[in-house]
Amino acid sequence: MPSIGPMELLILLFLVVFVLAVAGIVVSILKRGRPAPTGWGTGDLRDRVNTLVWQQQPIQAIKVLRQATGLGLADAKRVVDAVAGGADLWEVPIMARYRPAHLNAPAPVDARPDLASRVRELKAGGRAEQAVHLVRGETGMDQDEAERFVDAL
Repeated sequence: MPSIGPMELLILLFLVVFVLAVAGIVVSILKRGRPAPTGWGTGDLRDRVNTLVWQQQPIQAIKVLRQATGLGLADAKRVVDAVAGGADLWEVPIMARYRPAHLNAPAPVDARPDLASRVRELKAGGRAEQAVHLVRGETGMDQDEAERFVDAL
């Protein structure tokens, strides 16, 4: 039977150490779980935090919130506590600077009166020429059509 020399023992020892190191890394990754992505969308962050709060995992919710926003520990805890109390994530004052732009915009309201009302107002003010110009600009009518429209009102 062939004997194992010092070189073979050294190679075998190296292989065993390498396999154990790889196994240790894999086990630590599996224990830790996957880190939360940092590019949360607006609905995704709200949904994720709400889900974690509902599952009674406030520490994980705080971690996700901190990763996504860069908030400090105390602020993230205040936000998670408010969400646990029933508040909407984006309505918590600390979250105002992270609130998506589409949630900050007021609801579109068409406060302008209709074209006929504006033309009547201009005509009553003695500005018929401006009324004709307004009609032409908004409808694409030619000069004669716009003048007939203004006269008819």
